[in-house]
Amino acid sequence: MTTSDERYSLVTWSAENNSCLVLLIPHTFMLVLENIAKRYGDKSILSEISLAIPKGSIVSILGPSGCGKTTLLNLILGLVPATSGRILVDGENVTNVPMEKRGFNIVFQDYALFPNLNAEENIVYGLKNCPGRSTPEEVRDLIHLLGLEPHLKSRVQELSGGQKQRVALARTLVMKPRLLLLDEPLSALDGLIKESIKERIRTIARQLKLTTLIVTHDPEEALTLSDKVLIINGGRIAQFDTPQGIVHRPADDFVRRFILSQLTIKRDNIYRLFGQSAAEQSLMPAAS
Repeated sequence: MTTSDERYSLVTWSAENNSCLVLLIPHTFMLVLENIAKRYGDKSILSEISLAIPKGSIVSILGPSGCGKTTLLNLILGLVPATSGRILVDGENVTNVPMEKRGFNIVFQDYALFPNLNAEENIVYGLKNCPGRSTPEEVRDLIHLLGLEPHLKSRVQELSGGQKQRVALARTLVMKPRLLLLDEPLSALDGLIKESIKERIRTIARQLKLTTLIVTHDPEEALTLSDKVLIINGGRIAQFDTPQGIVHRPADDFVRRFILSQLTIKRDNIYRLFGQSAAEQSLMPAAS
């Protein structure tokens, strides 16, 4: 089956029953992956990755070390080529488009800030080569949204981890990316700082209608931050669902063990600190 406009086709192949399924994808989807595979020689890293991500949504890519989640992020970014399959962004086939022409931006785990520049200089650095990408007013609005006004003249060495993360986000957002990719954005942060950054990421995605992909190894982080979570196991999709769907309807034993067991341990440890069991907590009336 074919369609007159390739921007609307999503093909998924089932080796089990030797059939293929063609779905019609509306323009509301910002990112579509069609049967993406990545191999190095005889070694398969990713296989049969097909999904569609709506515009403005936050999706976390979650899985154990070595499952292929970072490789998938690099494929979307354009750092490495796919062995087979297609990548469509807002209806455009970018599978073979060079990284620098895809219009994506990534915030790396170590922030990659320039130590010889202050916070403000880091934020506007990319505008030197693209001066019309964001107006001065838009830059000021982003700085305000991220609460960075008091830190603009601070050197990188003087910033806390949370402040560095916000500077890295602002530097990326002034370039107006089509997709925002975040690699373990909260792994170096603790407690209230982590929750503050999560809330800012949510605010940015909503206000700017910016589709955001996050790679993480932390189930709690993925489930509390994202609209949907992509769980990868052994290079294949184990489940792609809402946080509620994953918690209440895990697709298989791997999802049950990998996700729910970690969350259950965390929950029970917290209850234990307050001298309550999970069963006792479930019987308490909800706060009004």
